[in-house]
Amino acid sequence: MNLRPKGGPVFNVLGVPISALGRWLGRPRVIKACNASLGGCWGGPIRARLDLAEPFSHCGWPAWPERINGERVVRRRRFIGGSLAGSAIAGTASAIPAEQTDQDADVFLEKDRTGRPHEGKTLAAIQPHCDDVPLFAGGTVLKLIAEGYRGILIRTSNDEMAGRGDSVGEVVLNNERDTVEVGRLMGLEKLYDLGYRNHLMDGIERLELRARLIFLFRLMRVDTVICYDPWGHYEENPDHYVTASCVEAACWMAGSKWDYREHFEAGLEPHAVMEKYYFARGPQLINRVVDISSYAKGKIDVNLANVTQGPAGDNGARLRRRLAAEGKRLPLLGNDDETANRNYIREFVLEANREWGSLYGVEYAEPFHYIGPPRDAVAEYVDRHAVPI
Repeated sequence: MNLRPKGGPVFNVLGVPISALGRWLGRPRVIKACNASLGGCWGGPIRARLDLAEPFSHCGWPAWPERINGERVVRRRRFIGGSLAGSAIAGTASAIPAEQTDQDADVFLEKDRTGRPHEGKTLAAIQPHCDDVPLFAGGTVLKLIAEGYRGILIRTSNDEMAGRGDSVGEVVLNNERDTVEVGRLMGLEKLYDLGYRNHLMDGIERLELRARLIFLFRLMRVDTVICYDPWGHYEENPDHYVTASCVEAACWMAGSKWDYREHFEAGLEPHAVMEKYYFARGPQLINRVVDISSYAKGKIDVNLANVTQGPAGDNGARLRRRLAAEGKRLPLLGNDDETANRNYIREFVLEANREWGSLYGVEYAEPFHYIGPPRDAVAEYVDRHAVPI
């Protein structure tokens, strides 16, 4: 379903275009005042006398849900400006369809598909840390696996700097165990841990990581990747942006007959990755939103497995115990740890998914910058115009 947004800018009470303020938002929510660091805590909502309470997208243009002839649509979203599509990315325009890079691109709502339409295809979920894919794309992975993909999980760092443990070694082991369970719950068949030092990936040899990814893409014949967006903005974690940039390059290099030709003597073949679902923590171009309503429970299960780090795991039970020690309770957290953890994740961890879903008329959704197979203009022309001799 293509949703073609309409409309122009709206100004807030300060006289600043809402679109300009929206660029800094990383979640589809009411405009909120940020502190001077642009990465700190959000304050209360800014509202004009019009009582502006519209949600906002990652990519910066305000998205107002409305209905035209009974169909739910969302206003056009822009990232930096339409002129960029004709200049900075002009070199890739012939290879990548414009709707996947155009700053005025329509948003496609990807719904559940019946049967197993992706049978025979391979998906690689790639993350620097064990909680990245579960948080940003857990529902989409579950959906694609249910629709026929076989899948692998690639973790690029050793997660030594994040989570609970009495020593660095114990933190590494705890995160490794969580990652194994995350992969199992998402239905992924293999786990490849690449083991780079956590938070230090901006100091690694990127050529090496790219080469390892090319090998894995060819070995497993990966058709689709889910990963951080290499074009996302304001990403502060070097593990995220280094992984993303190496994945992006490896996707097309894996299809070249000239790169790493020794692979072919070992029985591998060139194999390019043709589809990419990119997620981000901050502003990004969003042209695809995936309806994960059928997989919300599964996403909760996956995030429950991340007990060592991240906002999910057993944080509900921990909050319930802390409040009990203070003589308080939250009805949301129920009367046992299992209920507390599940309801905590549904209420707080999946909050952004509910907000994205509300924009598109579904219960839960995950947003992506999607890049699909390149258009073959010659083949299309031949199909339309070729005549018998």
